[in-house]
Amino acid sequence: MTDVTQALDVLARTRLGGEGAAEVTRLTAGASQEIWRFNVVKGGEKTAQILRRAPGGDRVSESAIGPIVEARLLQAACAAGVPAPVVRWVLTEEDGLGLGYVMSCVEGETLGGRIARGEAFAHARTVLAGQCGAALAAIHRIDPDAFPTLKRVTPLEFVTQYLEAYRATAWPRPVFDLAFRWLLDRCPPPPESPRLVHGDFRNGNIMVGEDGLRAVLDWELAHVADPMEDLGWICANSWRFGVEHLPVGGFGRREDLWAGYEAAGGVKVDPDRALFWEVFGSLRWGVMCSGMFTSFRSVDPSVERAVIARRTSETEIDLLRLIAA
Repeated sequence: MTDVTQALDVLARTRLGGEGAAEVTRLTAGASQEIWRFNVVKGGEKTAQILRRAPGGDRVSESAIGPIVEARLLQAACAAGVPAPVVRWVLTEEDGLGLGYVMSCVEGETLGGRIARGEAFAHARTVLAGQCGAALAAIHRIDPDAFPTLKRVTPLEFVTQYLEAYRATAWPRPVFDLAFRWLLDRCPPPPESPRLVHGDFRNGNIMVGEDGLRAVLDWELAHVADPMEDLGWICANSWRFGVEHLPVGGFGRREDLWAGYEAAGGVKVDPDRALFWEVFGSLRWGVMCSGMFTSFRSVDPSVERAVIARRTSETEIDLLRLIAA
């Protein structure tokens, strides 16, 4: 921590227009990247900032786009009108902190259960689904050609990718077999205009205040694909945090999400295509959970792996309900 603290103190003076850094704290948020909060001190005033960097400064997952591209995406998102943190500085080798960037600190709540059930967010829940739809429409307006390194994925390629991941677990699950057959039978053609897709837009990856949506976070899984993917993922039951009757993150209705999306310039939503991606989202999370079980039995017998692996059965119930509807 001392090295990060010292490096951020220098960064505050040389890159961020301050006189130094104070109250440097590593936050528990961020499952795949390090998140640090610190204050830039200037003239007796303090301005909160966030450092987001690769673990250890240099470890980037093969599935992630990397902090440099992520920072560029945030800049493009802000320019497109997406509520998002403002990138203050992209780290260079001279900064001594590795791969990452500094962004403005947006105050609010990210814990999905509190957003879905907390009294403080009662008003926010009345507008949040529509705001999420509008934010997604803005994301999908970002020019994907400006990010040539992002993966391009068709619906069939996405289903096939997770089918292979499921088979690699070597643990048969009849509900998953049924769901994959359902998806393959209904797989839509590639969209005429593939769009930039956030890839993990859901309750838990948004910053919410009493007034509603304040920022879209965690862009590390962005890619170019069918924009309906984002609208289906946020509706997966796993992101409702127990409020099952409100499919959009446990706080709103699909109709409000779609209305907000279309009113903000998004394409007209085809309910059948949205359902396809909601089923895929539930199955995708189920396959990811079952992969945790494989890790638990082999290389990482941790409690965290076991707890996530247990959620596989929840997705099986979700899939049966969706397919039978």
